[in-house]
Amino acid sequence: MSLSADKFTSADAALLAPKGCTPMSSTLLQSFPRSVLPPGIASPSTKYWNLSVVCKQAPISTAKEAPSKKDVENGRLHGLSLREYREVVGLDVAERESTVSITVFGASGDLAKKKIFPILFALYYEGCLPKHFTIFGYARSKMTDSELRTLVGNTLTCRIDKRENCSEKMEQFLERCFYHCGQYDSEQNLAELDKKLKEHEAGRSANRLFYLSIPPNIFIDVVKSASKSASSKNGWTRVIVEKPFGRDSESSAALTRGLKQYLQEDQIFRIDHYLAKELVENLSILRFSNLVFEPLWSRQYIRNVQLIFSEDFGTEGRGGYFDNYGIIRDIMQNHLLQILAIFAMETPVSLDAEDIKNEKVKVLRSMKPLQLENVVIGQYKSHTKAGVSYPGYTDDNTVPECSLTPTFAAAALFIDNARWDGVPFLMKAGKALHTKRVTNELVIRVQPDEAIYLKVNNKIPGLEMRLDRSNLNLLYASRYSKEIPDAYERLLLDAIEGERRLFIRSDELDAAWKLFTPLLKEMEEKKITPELYPYGSRGPVGAHYLAAKYNIRWGDLSASEESSLKPFLP
Repeated sequence: MSLSADKFTSADAALLAPKGCTPMSSTLLQSFPRSVLPPGIASPSTKYWNLSVVCKQAPISTAKEAPSKKDVENGRLHGLSLREYREVVGLDVAERESTVSITVFGASGDLAKKKIFPILFALYYEGCLPKHFTIFGYARSKMTDSELRTLVGNTLTCRIDKRENCSEKMEQFLERCFYHCGQYDSEQNLAELDKKLKEHEAGRSANRLFYLSIPPNIFIDVVKSASKSASSKNGWTRVIVEKPFGRDSESSAALTRGLKQYLQEDQIFRIDHYLAKELVENLSILRFSNLVFEPLWSRQYIRNVQLIFSEDFGTEGRGGYFDNYGIIRDIMQNHLLQILAIFAMETPVSLDAEDIKNEKVKVLRSMKPLQLENVVIGQYKSHTKAGVSYPGYTDDNTVPECSLTPTFAAAALFIDNARWDGVPFLMKAGKALHTKRVTNELVIRVQPDEAIYLKVNNKIPGLEMRLDRSNLNLLYASRYSKEIPDAYERLLLDAIEGERRLFIRSDELDAAWKLFTPLLKEMEEKKITPELYPYGSRGPVGAHYLAAKYNIRWGDLSASEESSLKPFLP
């Protein structure tokens, strides 16, 4: 997935600096964890740009001031790791000692086996889980504790940069894993789970996290039964909900209403793992803590913004699930739209969760509903390349032969506010595409090969005045030796800590669906036929017509490919 913006020039910079910097101060930067801020930030001179001038900081006391009990209970400790949190709060004191019980509903499913349990082990291996924790798998399948541990153990791996005591750590982790068989809508089965949880909690303050790795049509059944029979009586209870969050505005609103019959909004953690991708998280840091970017982040200097999601494989057996949603619901309405909101939002009052969400909602509500004329859809067909045959979407035996579900979509969106008026935000997402890296001006490559690079003009050495373009490149693999954590690690840890910044609030969800629901209904009512494109290609030609409509070329299109398309474009 890539995000790019082009046509940057200079302008007056906003004065931003870290906490304690005498000449300048910023409420926003004071919210950043100290570990991510440099000792000083370059300051612009009143006459010239001078990026070598560093603002000196006044001495800062290293003593930690213990928070009040109310702050601890409300989870108002921002920017601390779980280990720092425990040290500050003093959880080794008997009267404050607590435990976390994590129950994974749908424990026998692929997501639990391949993602959730391995992520929980990664957190344990890194020392990020609390001292006292228990993990329960819950599903309808009959299974013993030993069988669950065998199932989970086959999926566990250790960090590339930390392999010491790997087998020992795995054994210790698996000893904390248990299983309970039950129906998802059975209060009695959940009461039995509650009894087992209490045995492991051993009278400590009990905090409980329920992960719903199950189909959305049984979310409410589980939440209803768990809230009545298995919620914590002396600690917090939180629920992680996996997407999809409905198929349109109506179904999404119905799901939210159903959940809120039994939970408060601050107990619901709607997970979108793209928000926890390292480069997506870094987007706010890049923009708000680097003087060169913030004053340029507007329609005056940015001609267009592109968000590109490209997969070089098809549905591969997931066609039955995918056919109910399609690429627009699966990728654009959530992953790409959330990144767009972070990119385009105004400077929040702070980096607290609610302040960030408030700004994101303002962006979404300022956007014009999508028009069919600004959307192109496609579906991949079979293709043979170098003697290898690749199947088409409808060749999947789980997909109806006459399916009109798009596996590709491109769209032009617009934000109706002073900062972004008239700037096209181009989205493109597709399966079975030929992947190629983005080559625009400012590139934030989310995955794979995470990187941030800026293309600048420069003179080629010599007597002639010839220009070339070069990259100012931050390639994460070269700059940082530490392995980048999986996005789910951060999200699970945040849910345990009660940090909601990377989770989706209900009004965000409503605003997002309002943008796409009219389009989706019109497409389905008119039975719009997707344009076919060969497996492994660049996608439908119509996507290039859409970009050309706004005098733009896609950032993942090479110069030679652009030339070959010119005869077909207006």
